[in-house]
Amino acid sequence: MPILPVAPPQPVPIYSGFDYVTVDAAHRRVYAAHSASGALLVVDADSGSVIGQVRTGPIHGVAVDPATGHVFTGSSEMSVGEVDPATLKVVREVDVDGPVDAIAYDPGTGRIYADEDNGTRIFVIDAATFKVTSTITIPGHKPEFLAVDPADHDLYQNIADLGEYVEIDRDTLKVKKTVSTPELTSNHPLQYDAGYKHVLVGGKNGVLSTYDDHGKLLSQTPVQLNIDQCNLDPASHVLACAGGGKLTAVRANADGTATMLGEADMPKGVHTVAIDSATGHFWVVWAAPSGDFVQAYALGK
Repeated sequence: MPILPVAPPQPVPIYSGFDYVTVDAAHRRVYAAHSASGALLVVDADSGSVIGQVRTGPIHGVAVDPATGHVFTGSSEMSVGEVDPATLKVVREVDVDGPVDAIAYDPGTGRIYADEDNGTRIFVIDAATFKVTSTITIPGHKPEFLAVDPADHDLYQNIADLGEYVEIDRDTLKVKKTVSTPELTSNHPLQYDAGYKHVLVGGKNGVLSTYDDHGKLLSQTPVQLNIDQCNLDPASHVLACAGGGKLTAVRANADGTATMLGEADMPKGVHTVAIDSATGHFWVVWAAPSGDFVQAYALGK
């Protein structure tokens, strides 16, 4: 089935590129790292209109605290911040020992995980005190995305330059399992499907792989070349993936296979996506010579 626009694209002030996108379905907000302009974009998830932008400095990763609706941001200027979207202000910030790419928040442990851009570490921040409590050493020097198992609170991180992902123990904060992904070239997206206990990892060579929680390869699914980032809706098991001029949607199955649901051509520059679990809409952002834009898409019938 096709993937179709929900509404026309909405212009975003300030021309620059974007990085990660996330949706707070409960509080009806979409957030995107307007990285080069140094701002967090805040969008109304119902109307699609731009609410505002919060000056944060150059950011890449974004994650939401579902309890408060506050947004955690990771900056290439070696810091992690907390934004109050109601006041559109940065309320807390902590320095870390390297530039930050992707981040994840685990409500179960109250930890913010921030991986070092082109580095070898993950910084651990206590969300209550907003202090760095630990630094995790990881192999390789190109971590991409990371995800938390909400049941046992282990952390998964893919390592693009070594073609693998690692599982990090929630108690020791050390790598306890390394899984090689030789079928993938430059693995970028990683998501954890808690319902099926599966790890989904994609490569720039147009392959999406599913592994079980023991690191066994269950299936390989063709997707677009140059896939960059994906986002999983844990309730429906629908995975949306962006990159290579395409947006694709697949459904992860209990047996480890994946069923292609649809695809659409995307404007040049779309490489990240987030799913609104309340509506099923896919949110993308991009920069173009004519300006910057945010837009929602949905599966057609």
